[in-house]
Amino acid sequence: MPMNDSVIITCALTGAGDTVGRSPHVPVTPEQIARSAVEAAEAGAAVVHIHVRDPETGAPARDPRLYREVVERVKETGTDVVINLTAGMGGDLVIDPEHPLTHLPGTDLVSGLDRLPHVEDLLPDICTLDCGSLNFGDGSNLYISTPDMLRTGAKRIQELGVRPELEIFDTGQLWFAKQLLDEGLLDDPTVFQLCMGIPWGAPADPGVLASMVNMLPEGAQWASFALGRMQMPWVAQSILLGGNVRVGLEDNLYLSRGVKATNGQLVERAVQITELLGAKVATPDEARQRLGLKPRA
Repeated sequence: MPMNDSVIITCALTGAGDTVGRSPHVPVTPEQIARSAVEAAEAGAAVVHIHVRDPETGAPARDPRLYREVVERVKETGTDVVINLTAGMGGDLVIDPEHPLTHLPGTDLVSGLDRLPHVEDLLPDICTLDCGSLNFGDGSNLYISTPDMLRTGAKRIQELGVRPELEIFDTGQLWFAKQLLDEGLLDDPTVFQLCMGIPWGAPADPGVLASMVNMLPEGAQWASFALGRMQMPWVAQSILLGGNVRVGLEDNLYLSRGVKATNGQLVERAVQITELLGAKVATPDEARQRLGLKPRA
């Protein structure tokens, strides 16, 4: 696992977590999200990973019109950046632990195809595919992505000609993603995002990351991230193991202890770490070539 000497930086701009009230820098409206995307690109991110939120409440949303507005606003600026849209919304199940067939508020659970209308509409460079179900934190919150849902979603994404970024939260999900590849539902090069430290998935442990990297199919492109204070150490971990990196306010709100960050500042810090390790930061065009994406229109 030689060190990566040309690092693709992804910035995850806002996510779907309950972070809006915890930092004034978390973008909420399409205008704010687009502006943050441009800021991240100018700081050195080759890829921006985009969720949308209800502009009034800040709650996570999956309205295709909001995605369209964000993407159009980014493109109107002429900024060169790879667009990565989440397709993970619609997998949330909150159950009543005493009556587990009863869904509680916060549930937003739809089919694999119903998670893709914005992808079908906008045909982004990349969309995510969350490769399995997970006990998502404490309590009774579940993220649901069954093998049948994943096969259906992967096939549709393949038909659309969009590159899936395979979101891997634990080792069994990586095992299943390789099964999708064996079944012909994924095209080379496969692109993996190894998601560490999300309770209760794979822990942010360097040995676990190394094991997951060893499980990747030959020729795979991959990146990894970890939550909170582990975000910047994980930039170094990923690069040293040969991977790319992800930073951003979806996963971490702080630049240092007590200091709230912007997306641009987090990308700048990732650039510094990359360069201090002796690597270079990949351009959007270099990212497109390595990830098997179409040239910029």
